[in-house]
Amino acid sequence: MIKACIFDLDGTILDTLESVAKAGNQMLTELGFPAQPVSDYRYYCGDGANKLVERTLIKVGGYTRENYETGCMLNRKFLAKDPSYKVRPYAGITRSIMILKQDGVKCAVFSNKPDEACVSAVEGAFGKGFFDCIRGQRKGYPLKPDPAGAIEVARELGAEPDECLYFGDTWTDMQTGNNAGMVTVGVLWGFRDRKELEENGAQYIIEHPDEFIDLYEKLN
Repeated sequence: MIKACIFDLDGTILDTLESVAKAGNQMLTELGFPAQPVSDYRYYCGDGANKLVERTLIKVGGYTRENYETGCMLNRKFLAKDPSYKVRPYAGITRSIMILKQDGVKCAVFSNKPDEACVSAVEGAFGKGFFDCIRGQRKGYPLKPDPAGAIEVARELGAEPDECLYFGDTWTDMQTGNNAGMVTVGVLWGFRDRKELEENGAQYIIEHPDEFIDLYEKLN
């Protein structure tokens, strides 16, 4: 019996690519490096804001410990300044999650994005109270794919891990869900492709948010 659904944020419920790229490029510019194409940020994000900074600095040939530490601070500042920049739900996401909620399913967002930026982006797009739990990167909790945060979210929703569907668009999400003992669902409208999802243990793969409901009904 599925009692809860846990969703990644970037590339899963929200198209945040422009927002992530804007903050990243502002950080690079501040450090004296060239901005990078927005599309490249599909591969920079997914493993936390600090990893994004590391990857972008390596790409522009500017990685040093000093640049990394300053870049992490700047990236967080720019994300917090305008967390909703061109952020929008993917088509069909809101409707499908509302149907799940109407059937009594608890719904949460769990992201490697800094917690403040995560909450701002989600509440800005869906409104306060739409999700039962919103959790981003918090001090004291390891990043995904460590399962600790996902298990904590399931506990907050009143569900066992095997009663949760875990939705995401990257290898990090698939490994997180599997490590937590959840049913992992890869989504193809996000930042990565089917091959990455399959190679990292996606138990199901869907192409459109309408398939949330079909999968939920199938598993129940």
